[in-house]
Amino acid sequence: MQLGIIGLPLVGKTTVFELLTESPNRNNNTARANLGMAKIPDSRIDYLSGLYKPKKTTYAQLEVVDIPGLAPGAEKTAGVFLDTVRRADALLHVVRVFTDETVPDFDNDIDPVKDIETINYELLLADLDLIEKRIERISSNKKKNNFLDELALLDRLKEALENEIPLSAVELNAAEEEILNTYQFLTTKPVLVCLNISEDDLIKKEYRQREAVMQFAAQHNLPVVEISAGIERDLAELDGEEKEAFMQELGIEESGIVKISQSMYHRLGLISFFTVGEDEVKAWTVEEGTAARKAAGKIHSDIERGFIRAEVVEYEDLKNLGSMNAVKEKGLFRLEGKEYVVKDGNIVHFRFNI
Repeated sequence: MQLGIIGLPLVGKTTVFELLTESPNRNNNTARANLGMAKIPDSRIDYLSGLYKPKKTTYAQLEVVDIPGLAPGAEKTAGVFLDTVRRADALLHVVRVFTDETVPDFDNDIDPVKDIETINYELLLADLDLIEKRIERISSNKKKNNFLDELALLDRLKEALENEIPLSAVELNAAEEEILNTYQFLTTKPVLVCLNISEDDLIKKEYRQREAVMQFAAQHNLPVVEISAGIERDLAELDGEEKEAFMQELGIEESGIVKISQSMYHRLGLISFFTVGEDEVKAWTVEEGTAARKAAGKIHSDIERGFIRAEVVEYEDLKNLGSMNAVKEKGLFRLEGKEYVVKDGNIVHFRFNI
């Protein structure tokens, strides 16, 4: 699964990428995409690592791509932008709200609602162009009667886009969903809006455009995270008690970068199950609804092929009781078959034989 970071130029998009991936940007070519891996912070992994004291602790990860900033009217960058967005599974839209005399304002204005609309409009136009070309292709096909259902759906989708309604808001039946999934539409992708505000405004929890942008986001069903890239950079340089003290001083309960990574992980429909032991405590990523046998394949194909049973313990039971032996004594340890749907937070050991 890949998260694409999008936005206009000079909004702090690459800074957010660097913070998510915990690495400096080594690609200074703004016309090319930067790729990295973001760790998904998880207090459950922290607890399990403290309990087992393993040689290695591995968090869930999400592939992140810093997509070149979209400059409306620049065809070359727009082409790179749209091609890269098409390959992403979800989008983090970074929007500038901060003012900084050392960073020029794109288009000589700071207007978060306008900026969101600008990006949304480009995505709508790209989908509309794709639909119009496909309708034209079907209409000129001698066997177009074989595509009547698809054509009817495309006409509905075209009408929605012409009314500036993203395809994610169009209600579809199962058959229509199946047709839709054969396309790489842009306005069907999950989006999280990241408002990059100034340090002072984050502390005050107020800024001039806040009411307008929150109202716009609510109307368009867009979840929002507010961060200050400046504060996040400072937090990234601190550890343990120093970091906690700094956050308390600022009145921040949780890092914005943590909120982003966790929100996008779940917005993509992903969950984590855990394997534990003295060698390693690890979070494994699967899609919500994944059966145990398929989940076993995330660890190794041999385990999936030779699957016998899954030994399952709930994380909360282990945390409340403090040891695996206590969990077993309480009868909270269970065996599940291959069709068992793995839940977020399950601690699993797979029995297999090949």
